[in-house]
Amino acid sequence: MTTPRPFRVAVPQADLDDLRARLARTRWPDELPGAGWAYGVPKDYLTELAGYWRTGYDWRFHEARLNRIPQFTTTIDGQTVHFLHARSPEPDATPLIITHGWPSTVYDLLGILGPLIDPRAHGGDPADAFHVVAPSVPGFAFSGPTREPGWGVRRVARAWAELMRRLGYHRYGAQGGDFGSIVSPELARIAPDHLLGVHVNALANAATPIDPAELDALSPAERERARDNQRWWYGHSGYATQMSTRPQTLAYALNDSPAGQLAWNLEWFADWDPGESDQTPVERDAILTDVTIFWLTGTAGSAARLYYEAVPEAWGRRPARSPVPTAVANFPGDRAIRGLAELSSTVTRWTNHPRGGHFASLQAPDLLVTDIREFFRTLGPGR
Repeated sequence: MTTPRPFRVAVPQADLDDLRARLARTRWPDELPGAGWAYGVPKDYLTELAGYWRTGYDWRFHEARLNRIPQFTTTIDGQTVHFLHARSPEPDATPLIITHGWPSTVYDLLGILGPLIDPRAHGGDPADAFHVVAPSVPGFAFSGPTREPGWGVRRVARAWAELMRRLGYHRYGAQGGDFGSIVSPELARIAPDHLLGVHVNALANAATPIDPAELDALSPAERERARDNQRWWYGHSGYATQMSTRPQTLAYALNDSPAGQLAWNLEWFADWDPGESDQTPVERDAILTDVTIFWLTGTAGSAARLYYEAVPEAWGRRPARSPVPTAVANFPGDRAIRGLAELSSTVTRWTNHPRGGHFASLQAPDLLVTDIREFFRTLGPGR
């Protein structure tokens, strides 16, 4: 069970037919006239997207796209772990493990894999090549559901260290966005001798202080930004509060209603008026592919449990400072503060990008790839 086994996505047609039938029977709620996005995802926005999901979206196209990348499963610490493993044609490529966040899946990474794996074929320098390992976080998609409590940030990071050991990678880099931006630095704390460097985007635990005393370590401008972030988070944290306190209650609704699950995932994919945001919109097929994967694997509730497990590790305390060089890429919509990030990471590179968004691999893949390349170029290849 520990030897990686080849894996392909092959969804029975009956499951797709059932999804479309459920969407057709959606019982839509009312909404206040003229409310826009103030109360959550507007009904007209959601009904249009759900209608396209039912009659226009082509799952088989995206299934085939996933299956073009070598996929495997293995068992680590009693849990099935699914992962993409795409080796570069460049023999001296640097191994890199990439961790997605919520409500994402490894599908979000497909647009950056080619340039990372084979820069020569994408107009880049072959010296910047990576062997990429991209696991599905336990509880998410094809690595789910989890079967026992305790799959928090540290346990996921330990599983990643074991996965890289099994694959024969002794020295490697780590990259991650959203929840991946918490897991990747934790991997550096667990296995610092194996990590060349850590690159993160959408840094999730450096926007607000965990302890009020942390404000003293910030510049006046950073303190004001931290207070602004706290005010912003109060109005946008409903989804996280529910998942970090009562994920099982939520699971019944998400597992029974595809329209409900779509609305829930949109809390983070589009929890703002797209017409007024400075973020680049995420293409609807990308959103729907992630939602479809959660629906078909029945893992929306299991993925939500990660928030419950991560509270004491990610938001209840500030992690110890990692000694591994760390780069932070900030895109529009991200709210990370360098002074807070430096409390738990050795930040050697900080870049603010003019376009993109929280889901940079979908919104600005070219900028993300360039940022990853430039950071690891300074660290030397892994062997």
